[in-house]
Amino acid sequence: MIAKDLSVPAAELMIVGHYDKLPGYGTRRPAGSPSWLLMWTQAGAGLVAQGGAAFEVRAGDLVVLGSGVVQNYQVAPGASRWRFWWVHFQPRASWAAWLGPYGRGGGCHVVPRVPGELHERIDLAFGRALRDARWVPPGHGGEQALGRGGEPVPAVVVGGPARELVLGAVEEALVLATASARPEGARQSEEGDERVRRVLAIIAAEPGAPHSVASLARGVALSPSRLAHLFTAQTGRTPMQAVRQARVRHAAGLLEVTDLDVGQVAAASGFVSPFHFSRAFKREYGLPPRDYRARLRPQP
Repeated sequence: MIAKDLSVPAAELMIVGHYDKLPGYGTRRPAGSPSWLLMWTQAGAGLVAQGGAAFEVRAGDLVVLGSGVVQNYQVAPGASRWRFWWVHFQPRASWAAWLGPYGRGGGCHVVPRVPGELHERIDLAFGRALRDARWVPPGHGGEQALGRGGEPVPAVVVGGPARELVLGAVEEALVLATASARPEGARQSEEGDERVRRVLAIIAAEPGAPHSVASLARGVALSPSRLAHLFTAQTGRTPMQAVRQARVRHAAGLLEVTDLDVGQVAAASGFVSPFHFSRAFKREYGLPPRDYRARLRPQP
């Protein structure tokens, strides 16, 4: 049984929950959700679709769905269950750079096959997020509400301090997952050079930093020429092309979730001038930054 427009939270609400669903469960939102949605699969399998992307998720897969795009998800055909954490939220601007390499189009991001040694830590982060959703200063206590069978009831985040605590836990899970998984379709083989992966992680962690081939090479104890050769052979891009792409994607996130003007976005993303930023942004997204933001925020 598929529920249409089930429990669509208002954009300003942040909600944390945990489900263990049997075949027949599903949600369809023809207009999408006004908030973003993260799902971390612990067991079983789910079938997720958003925009033009559709895929199956299993244990160790993390999905982030952007707002305002048609979406539906359900227990995958043939699966006996789907157990997963979920969070409705509005993202921090810095998250765009981490999620960028895992984009599937339509505001959909899939971080696949997070290494097993991190699963427990990510599970604990989401468990902490659920507890912190109801956090109040000491002395005002309260017990965690439980549903049938001991399943925790989804929690609406209350208060600014609780929101920051929950965002911190979600951010921890995102950092662990995106720094450790490998994007689908990446040109790295399983034997890919670990130093190239470390450079990619350095770029993703701080795209606006004053990176150069020399500084990136120092970070992994290689000569600039050796790094350039390895990086291009393994990724199909030069190191500075990867930096520019990460900066543009970071800038897109700032345009989406902040009110910074174009010059401020350019500076925060590591571009030396708004002109160079606008040119790079148009090359990546097909339209200037102001038009990109206007399209996301239509005027009444």
